[in-house]
Amino acid sequence: MPRPPAEGDPAVKALRTRGGLSLRLDIRASVVVAVLLCAALAASVLLIGTGDFRIPAADVVRTLLGNGDPGQEFIVNDLRLPRVLVGLLVGAALALGGALFQAISRNPLGSPDILGLGQGATAGALVMIVLFSGSAVQVAAGALAGGLVTGFGIYLLAWRRGVHGYRLVLVGIGMSAVMTAVNGYLLTKADIVDAARATVWMAGSLDGRGWDQVRPLLVLCAVLVPVVLTYARPLRMLEMGDDVASALGVRVERTRLVLLVAAVLLTAAATSAAGPVGFVALTAPQLARRLTRSPGPNIAASMCMGAALLVTADWISQRAFGADRLPVGVVTGVVGGVYLLWLLVSERKAGRI
Repeated sequence: MPRPPAEGDPAVKALRTRGGLSLRLDIRASVVVAVLLCAALAASVLLIGTGDFRIPAADVVRTLLGNGDPGQEFIVNDLRLPRVLVGLLVGAALALGGALFQAISRNPLGSPDILGLGQGATAGALVMIVLFSGSAVQVAAGALAGGLVTGFGIYLLAWRRGVHGYRLVLVGIGMSAVMTAVNGYLLTKADIVDAARATVWMAGSLDGRGWDQVRPLLVLCAVLVPVVLTYARPLRMLEMGDDVASALGVRVERTRLVLLVAAVLLTAAATSAAGPVGFVALTAPQLARRLTRSPGPNIAASMCMGAALLVTADWISQRAFGADRLPVGVVTGVVGGVYLLWLLVSERKAGRI
C-alpha cells in the first residue's frame, strides 16, 4: 500500500493559517485536476459544435456567453448543451462511484462494472420496458431502483461481522452473473419492438438526453459529493486496513456503509440517466491515480477524468462514425476492455493475481 506523501515532499506544500490550522496541498494532484478540468471543458465545447449543423468552437463559446445569433442559441442551449451536461455529470458520477468502490474494497477491480450494479440497474430498466412498456421516466426510475436493490443485496450477502473488500468483490461478481442471466431472460420475453428499445438502452447513449436528466443528476451530485468529501480522510485510513483505521479513531462500518450508499446512488443515478455506460467507473479512478501518483481515492481527479473520458468518447463517436455514430457506451466499452486486459496482465506480472 503506497504511503501518503510526507510534508517535506517537494510535491506537497503545507499551508498554515493564523489560527493554527494547516492545509496540505499536493501540487502535482492540483495541476492534474486543473488540466483534466480544462480538457473536459474543451471537449465539451468541441462536442457542442459537432453535429449535422457544425458550429465553430469560437461561436460555441460566444453563444454560451449569450452573444450568439437566435439559431445558434437554439441549437447550443436547447439541443446540445443539456446532452453535454448529462455526459459530464454521468462521467463524474460513475468515476466517483468507481473510486469509492475501489478504495473500500482495496482492489483495482472493485468497480460497479465488475460488482454487478450496472447489470442490476439494467434489470430494473428492462422490467419497465419489457413488462410494463414504461415511458422514459419510468425506465429511469426502474434503473435507479434496480441499482439500489442490487447494491443492498450485495452488501447483505457480503456482510459477516463487517464487509471485507475481497468478499465484496466476489459477491459482486456472483451478483453480476445472476443479473446478466435475468437480463437475458427478460430480453427473450420481449416483443420485437420492446427488445429493440431495450437493446438501444443497454448500449449506453447520450442521444435524446435533455434538461429532465440534468436536474436530478445535478441535485444528487450537489448532495453526495460534499458527503463524500467529508469522509475523504477516514476513507484514506480505511485503505490501510480496518484495524489500523479503527485504532486511529475511524468508525469503520459506519464510514464504509455511508460511502457504499453514496457510491450505489451515484452509479444507479448515472445509469438511469444514460444507460449502462461501461468501464468509465473502472478506468477513470485508475488513470487519475496514475497521473497524480497520489494514494487515496483521488476524488476530484477521478471525477474530472470521468467527465473528460465520457465527453471525449461521445465526441469521437460522432466524428469517427458520422451519421452512423456508435453509442458512447460502445466506445467506452472498447477502451475500458483494453484497459482491463492491460490491468490484469500488469497485476499478474506483479504477482498479485
